[in-house]
Order: sequence, then structure tokens, then C-alpha cells
Amino acid sequence: MGLISAVGVVLHPRRDCSPTIRTITDWTRDRGGQVLGLTGEVTRIDPAAVVVTPEELPLRADLILSLGGDGTMLRAMRLAAGGDAPVLGVNVGRLGFLAEVDIPDVPDALSAIDGHRFSLEPRSGVRATIGGREELAFNDIVLVRSPGRPSAAVQLRVEGHPFVNYAADAVIVATPTGSTAYSFSAGGPIVSPSAEGLLVTPVAPHSAFNRSLFLSSGEKLALEVLRTSGELAVEADGRLVGRVCPGETVDVTMVPDAATVVRLGRTTFYQRTQRKLRIAGSAEAERAADAWPPGPAGSAKGPVEVERGTDQ
Repeated sequence: MGLISAVGVVLHPRRDCSPTIRTITDWTRDRGGQVLGLTGEVTRIDPAAVVVTPEELPLRADLILSLGGDGTMLRAMRLAAGGDAPVLGVNVGRLGFLAEVDIPDVPDALSAIDGHRFSLEPRSGVRATIGGREELAFNDIVLVRSPGRPSAAVQLRVEGHPFVNYAADAVIVATPTGSTAYSFSAGGPIVSPSAEGLLVTPVAPHSAFNRSLFLSSGEKLALEVLRTSGELAVEADGRLVGRVCPGETVDVTMVPDAATVVRLGRTTFYQRTQRKLRIAGSAEAERAADAWPPGPAGSAKGPVEVERGTDQ
């Protein structure tokens, strides 16, 4: 028996996904299944699609399909949080990190999932508590300077203890998934999605400590807005979700296995990262390789061997 009896569909707000939608609806109905759509999107899917609320979607769907780019995929993952339905990203437009298949591959992907030929990859989320209200993100939570206001002055407290003060345009708290997004553009490292923890990266810092910090999954993080700071906007996956003023604190925690994504084994995280970030071999490294083996004694050709002592 197949796994899929109800498919939830989450759409990009503007891109035309109609050919892909027809493929999905035909495939599902040929097997006696249902197509589920959100209020406001269901008219773009099919008149016979079942309308569900955001709360019902992860509970009634066996699989959630995200049709769009990374932004749509992040929204689908937030909708999937709290349920058992995994998310399959279908790339509609530019290449994204999170999409697993392109449009022509959708029928084969659905059949592979229905035939148990896939794997699930858990993705951690990050939850911010702002004035008693909680916001969940899968890329990052960001405290960012408001236009025309002073820079962000933020103290990081780990497990209740002050660690470092950042003065910057923004402070990013990213999941491993979000390490290749805003954090990477600010100079942060690439973190494997299988890692568990939170990555803190300042944007355009002008404080003595200007490096990223990686916390383990169980460590409690608090971001206190210092009195020298301006009012800061709080963004979750790029959405404005609140504002904080000097003296206020944003508590941030990692949410393990907040959602799962479908992987069909076609590409690895590192292959997708290479393509998206256009990572290629270093010209300097290639030149050094070309210069090997070293020339005669005293020649400048080739690398210089340096003996390392135990104190290095």
C-alpha cells in the first residue's frame, strides 16, 4: 500500500505553478487521494481541492509539497511544524538550497515517496520569545537596526551569564539550515544541516569582538538590547515579527527536529551549496599545486617546509 493519500500544496505567492499543480492533482486522484490547499491559495490549485486551515494542514496531509523557492519552502516548513507530514521542495524558478526536485521530476518523486524509496532529513528550528509571544523560524532570527536609528547594541547571555557585547547593524541567530543565508553573507561559516546548535553572527560589526559564535543545542541564549542601542526590528525568516527597545530581552532557543524534509538521494547538501554559492577550486591552491614538486635547493619554486613545534 502506498504512503500518500492526502497531499498538501503550498504555493509561491506570485509564480505560475499551474502545470505542476495539474501534474500533482492528476497523480493524486489517479490513486484515489485528496489534494489539500490553504484558504486563499486553493483557488489557484483546483476547484475540487479540500480547503484546510494552516493548523489542519500538517495533521491531515501525508506529504506537503512546496512549489516555489527557498522562501516558500521555509513557509511550508513552518506550517509543517507540529505535525508528522514531511515537506518536499519543488523548485519553481531559481535554484534553491532547500528544493529537492525540479518540475519535470515531480511524478517520479511522488511515486518514489509512495513506494517508500526516500529518506527523511530532520531540520531544527529557532524560537524567539518576544514580550511573551513566540515566533518560529527555520533560517534565522535577526535583531536589526531600524533606519535612521542608532546601531544595534546587543549583549549575548549564554546560560544566564554575559558573554559578549556586539555593536553592529544587526545580530543574526541562525540554524544550521540558515548558515548559508544571511549569516553567510555577513561572513559566517557554512554549517552542516546535521549539526545541532545555533550560530550567532554580527552584521557589519564595529566592536572589538567581531566573530561568529556557535552554541550547542541545549544552551540557553538571551539577547539583551543595551541602553546605547536604537530600537531594533525583529525578523524571523525575513518576516518582520516585532520590535524591541533598549532594556528588552529576546530569549532564543533551538527547536530540535521541528520539521522534516524529503530527500531522494539525488544531491547532497554540499553539492547544492557548491552550485548555489558557485564554490570552485581556489586559484591560489591550483597555482601551488602546479608548482609542486619543489625546485632545486635554494629555488623559490615549491612550498617551504616549516618544522612545527609542540607549542604552536
